[in-house]
Amino acid sequence: MWYVLLTAAAVLLVFIAALRCRRGHKDWDELGRWRYAHRGWHDQPSVPENSMAAFRRAVENGFGAELDVHLMKDGRLAVIHDSSLRRTAGAEAVIEDLTAQELAQYRLEGTEERIPLLEDVLALFAGKAPLVVELKSERGNYNELTAATVALLDKYPVRYCIESFDPRCLIWLRKHRPEIVRGQLSQQFLRHREVVPLKKTTQFILSNLLMNFLTVPDFIAYRFSDRHCLALWLCRRLYGARELSWTIDSKEQLAQSEADGALPIFERFDPRGENV
Repeated sequence: MWYVLLTAAAVLLVFIAALRCRRGHKDWDELGRWRYAHRGWHDQPSVPENSMAAFRRAVENGFGAELDVHLMKDGRLAVIHDSSLRRTAGAEAVIEDLTAQELAQYRLEGTEERIPLLEDVLALFAGKAPLVVELKSERGNYNELTAATVALLDKYPVRYCIESFDPRCLIWLRKHRPEIVRGQLSQQFLRHREVVPLKKTTQFILSNLLMNFLTVPDFIAYRFSDRHCLALWLCRRLYGARELSWTIDSKEQLAQSEADGALPIFERFDPRGENV
């Protein structure tokens, strides 16, 4: 009996230690004052996600924005969610195989909106609203992607934090740019079918934030519908980690997330309670 209890206690202590987060980043007070429009404040079909129109709409209405960044063949950075252009541009192309010049030929969701470069979005937000920058690593390019993104961010007076599902991006940040606010994206992977299949062991590790002892994030960005989990609760209660909730799509979810102290990443409604 004592052996079982001691073993259980040891497993719990290891679990808690693995969830380590960083508390009290000096930039969080400013970042925490904003609501963030998911992939810009888009409104299909007229305002595509991750388009300059969506980002302008967010800025003009007093919101920050969340966006997705991919590293292209020529080292430039594109703002788009999927690596494949099939869903967003109706094209059989992969963003990592393109140059910025080649990218210019594609249009988003049947509109005249092009896929933006990160520098275009940074110029729009400079001196205005903050950004949540999600790094989309592909083909093992996590180090190159993270380094290129940070180097470009350094050139613009933009307030931002960086997040990724890939802990290796956060490990790079912790080692090379520890002053940047960094966050671990996650969800209950076993509940959701992913485009890129993961082994069940990897899904369990990422769902339960068990790479935190290597990444030591400032915040956890967790899927709103999955957020009632032990690992996230311990990160907040024991380590003081901040929480971002994605993706908030109703006033009821907004009220709940903010009442719990989480920053909302919203879409498809006006969080001010006005008509879209």
